[in-house]
Amino acid sequence: MKILTTIAAAAFLGAVPTAVFAQSAPPAAAPVHHSPGDVLVGPDALNTDWRDDIAGLSFYIRPADLPRPYLDPSVHNAPQGAPQPQGAWPQAPAGFVVEKVVSRLREPRKIITAPNGDLFIAESGANRIRVIRQSGTAAPTENEVFVDGLDQPFGLAFYPPGPNPQYLYVANTNDLQRFPYHNGDLKATGPGQTLIQNIANGGGGHWTRDICFTRDGSRLFLAVGSGSNVCDNDAQVPIEARRARIYDYKPDGTDEHVYATGIRNPVGITIDPRTNELWMSVNERDELGDNLVPDYISHVQPGGFYGWPWYWMGGRLDTRAKGDHPDLSAKVITPDVLIQSHSASLSMIFYQKGQFPASYNGDAFACEHGSWNRSRRTGYKVIRVFMKKGQATGVYQDFLTGFVVDDNSVWGRPVGVTEGADGSLYVTDDGSDTLWHIRYVGK
Repeated sequence: MKILTTIAAAAFLGAVPTAVFAQSAPPAAAPVHHSPGDVLVGPDALNTDWRDDIAGLSFYIRPADLPRPYLDPSVHNAPQGAPQPQGAWPQAPAGFVVEKVVSRLREPRKIITAPNGDLFIAESGANRIRVIRQSGTAAPTENEVFVDGLDQPFGLAFYPPGPNPQYLYVANTNDLQRFPYHNGDLKATGPGQTLIQNIANGGGGHWTRDICFTRDGSRLFLAVGSGSNVCDNDAQVPIEARRARIYDYKPDGTDEHVYATGIRNPVGITIDPRTNELWMSVNERDELGDNLVPDYISHVQPGGFYGWPWYWMGGRLDTRAKGDHPDLSAKVITPDVLIQSHSASLSMIFYQKGQFPASYNGDAFACEHGSWNRSRRTGYKVIRVFMKKGQATGVYQDFLTGFVVDDNSVWGRPVGVTEGADGSLYVTDDGSDTLWHIRYVGK
């Protein structure tokens, strides 16, 4: 490790060193040649782009490192999709291999693993759920559509938790359904039952809805993103009336409660099996500059308020938001792990089984779909989030990279991640419409 060794060690131990105030991103230039094991801190972590990416490179961003708003102009820099170049392949740390399981999917998004090891994928662009059965590294033995005719499905969960589920729950953009399911089913054996309607007050804006159950199955969490980038989420703006929050319910969809608020777009939610806490992967707001506002990963505090739309990263005021809510400033929770701004953090899981080295056990993985509001492209990768005794250290690491072609084009965009029955990882990529398999073979 050659960069900021002392500060990096302090981060893993939970200490927070004195911050250096970040400056605006410099013009595009030749990347610094980092190495796996290096840790970038503060401005160094903020100001990298896709050319700096390397599997094994770590980042530590703190609230005190963030620049002031509008230090650089907001840009519209959406990527152009490109075919996978000859010789291009996702890159993982030493000792891991990456294999293509299947391609030609239709916008593969959320992925989960059934108790028997089957892989269930929400093909949101095709309004269907696909099931894939694979053993080891062989080609899939089954590849079937479990159910179709849905409406932008994303969130998936089996119920009850454990080895013998009875239902597959599917979160469409504006309703929640469940379908009968028993281990090994490749087709839904009955029609869907709608449990929750009008999730997002008519839709619009961020359309993904993620779901998960508590480990004992007593409550269902449902995440709903905002309908806008930043606006007042009260009765003055009806589209935001049921947005930017996480709900919880009984498994039958009754007994609705608001679990947490002020969360611009909680695309991915999951339970940490070691602590039973709910965690979220969040897209923060845009148009404040290249390095604002960081996306984040955090445990979810019951009744917690995370700032949107009036505040960001604690009590920092967003002057664009309508309304006057100074009473909320002191209530804003600062999240656990700050991720480079505009990375578009999506699905996340906690690693459990141990096909990977023991040092990975208990850490989280999250998919970064990639930036559009940053002059120097970032994201387009899978990251590892370091945990220590059930708490995030604030440090994350590039785990799967290599999807960007050049400053204008990308060929892959990770979305969903799940742990297979053997402890390997599977990642969906809606840039190349591919399912990837990552396993550890040793150095």
